[in-house]
Amino acid sequence: MFRFEHIAFLYAGIIAVIVMIVIQLVYGKWRTRKQQQLVDKKLLSIVIADISRTRRNFKFILLLLTVFLLFVSMANIQYGLKEEEVKQKGIDLMIALDVSNSMNAEDLKPSRLERAKRAIEQLIDKLHGDRIGIIVFAGDAYVQLPITTDYAAAKMYLQTIDTDIVPTQGTAIGTAIDLAMQSFNFDDPTSKAIIIITDGENHEDNPVEAARNAAEKGVYVYTIGMGTPEGAPIPVYKHGKQIGFKKDKEGNTVVSHLNEEMLKEIAQAGNGMYVRATNSNVGLNMILNKINELEKKEFDNKVFKTYEDRFQLTLFPALVLLVIYLLLSDKRSKLAEKLKLYE
Repeated sequence: MFRFEHIAFLYAGIIAVIVMIVIQLVYGKWRTRKQQQLVDKKLLSIVIADISRTRRNFKFILLLLTVFLLFVSMANIQYGLKEEEVKQKGIDLMIALDVSNSMNAEDLKPSRLERAKRAIEQLIDKLHGDRIGIIVFAGDAYVQLPITTDYAAAKMYLQTIDTDIVPTQGTAIGTAIDLAMQSFNFDDPTSKAIIIITDGENHEDNPVEAARNAAEKGVYVYTIGMGTPEGAPIPVYKHGKQIGFKKDKEGNTVVSHLNEEMLKEIAQAGNGMYVRATNSNVGLNMILNKINELEKKEFDNKVFKTYEDRFQLTLFPALVLLVIYLLLSDKRSKLAEKLKLYE
């Protein structure tokens, strides 16, 4: 079985040959007409006496074949269909990212949220065969990216995340864990883990209980604390420009603190681990090393069809014909004239 890898080049070659033939016919008629207009017939026969029309036509055919074979080479004939079954192994990983306004605090540079996004992108680059999904949460939780092995799509969706993506403010960590659990397919035996990236200021539900329920189903829950215990004010933006900091009802600047105790409790209940992010290290690598210790099981078998390239079959003849074309003259050779091979 064979095919052309880039069949557009084959069509381009056919078109090129047709165009060359049309140009040759038009040019030949124009040249003959001009010669008859400018030179006497008897003188013309003397001038072109040593020019072989047969040779000229033969050279043109060589040129047509050369051009066509070059285009066929670019189309790349492939032969020998071979199927390979590749077994994919990995884990299912859901990342739940806090997008509440407190994640705009700048005790981590450039901000808690931007620092987290950069770390997630670096994490994606280190995944091999694992499936990843992304959940965003504030006062409620939403699936930003269903679980997938399409890492390019994961990066693309990651770039669209900001603190305006969830309309309800708050920090519903428990809801995010429950939504992550719903995103998993428990019919397959793949190891599963959830990474919660947040400042830990939970005001909505019971995340510890949600983590405990996840652990009972064999899902590990890890937490990463974004921010510092000392905290930082929460910037307020309007039309993309900072206009000040968030204030309470009394007009005092609100300071968002990292709630480490909460995140430690969640990780402990979820049989995972807690890591505090810093400006130099968010901690995802440490957690990824722990996750890689989990048993990676097969979750998908893919069949790939491969072909072997055979462009050499047309490229070499094309080069040979090109050399012959360049060496062959339009003039009659003495030997050919004696043998009357060309007229």
